[in-house]
Amino acid sequence: MMRSSIDAGAAATRAARRPSLQRSALADRVYRGAILFFALCIPALLLLIFLEVGRAGWPALRQFGFGFLTSSAWDPVHGEFGAAPAIVGTLVTSVIALVIATPLALGSAIFLSEFSPQWLRQPVSFLIDLLAAVPSVVYGLWGVFFLLPLLRTAVMPFLRDTLHLGATPFFNGPAYGPSVLAAGLILAIMVLPYIAAVSREVLLAVPRSQREAALALGATRWEAITGAVLPYARVGIIGGVILGLGRALGETMAVTMLIGNRHELSASLFSPGYTMASLIANEFSEATTDLHLSALMAVGFVLLVITLIVNAAARLLVRRVGGVSR
Repeated sequence: MMRSSIDAGAAATRAARRPSLQRSALADRVYRGAILFFALCIPALLLLIFLEVGRAGWPALRQFGFGFLTSSAWDPVHGEFGAAPAIVGTLVTSVIALVIATPLALGSAIFLSEFSPQWLRQPVSFLIDLLAAVPSVVYGLWGVFFLLPLLRTAVMPFLRDTLHLGATPFFNGPAYGPSVLAAGLILAIMVLPYIAAVSREVLLAVPRSQREAALALGATRWEAITGAVLPYARVGIIGGVILGLGRALGETMAVTMLIGNRHELSASLFSPGYTMASLIANEFSEATTDLHLSALMAVGFVLLVITLIVNAAARLLVRRVGGVSR
C-alpha cells in the first residue's frame, strides 16, 4: 500500500514537471534561433553593403574598366575619372602612420606592462586610451593650426636641407604644409592608442612563468622581454597593428583637412595628395552627373575591397604566426 502511494506520488511529480521541461526546451530552441539570426545578420549586412556599393559604382567601373584603377585623370567636366592617386595616397599615408605609430605604441606598451610602477600605470594608460576618444575633426583642427605651421617652417626644411634628404624623390619640393606627410603624421597619432591598448593588454596577459623562466636561465630583463615575452605575444601585437591599419585606411575628416586634396601622383611626401576617403568626402555633395556619382561610389567600392583584403590577409598572417608560436 505504501509503495503504491509512493509510485503514484512520483508519477504525479513527473507529470507536473513535464510541462516545465517542455517549456524549457522550447525556450532553448527560441534562444538558439535568435542567436543564430543575430549572428547571420552581421555577414548579411556586410554582403548588403558590398552589393549596394558595387552596384552603384558599376557604371563607372564598366565604362573605364581596369583603367579606373591606373589612371590619374579626374575631370568631372569632361567625364574622365581615374582613382590611382587616391588609392596610392591611401596606401602611402597608412604606411607612414604604421611606421611611426607602431614603435611608439609598442614601446609605451612594453614600458607600461614591464617597467612602469603601479601608481603610474593607470594614469598613463588612461591618457593613451583617451587619444582614441578625441573626435577626428578636433585632430584636424589641431593639425591645421599647429602641425602644418610646424611642418612648413621647421620639419620639412630640416628634412630637405639639413639632412640633405631633398636629393631623394621622397623629400624634395617646396614645403607647402598640407601634404601626404602631414596626413600620415596625423594618422599616426590617431592609430597609436589602438595599437598601444591592444599591445599592452596582450603583454599583460603573458604568463609570469615566461618571464621567470627566462630570468632563471640568466637572461637580463631586456633579453627576457625580447626573447620570451614578445614572441609569446606577437599574434596579439599583429592584431593591434592591423586594427590600427583599418582605422588609418578609412579615416576621413582629419586627413581631408591636412592632405591638400590635389588629385595627382607625386613621389614627394611634401606634395599635396588625396585619399579615397577624402576624395569621397570632398566631392560627394558636388557630384551633379550620374557618372561622377558612380565614380565616387566606385572609389568607395575599391576602398571596401582593399579593407577586406587587408583584414583577410591579417587573419591568415595571425593564424600562421599563431600556429608557428604554438
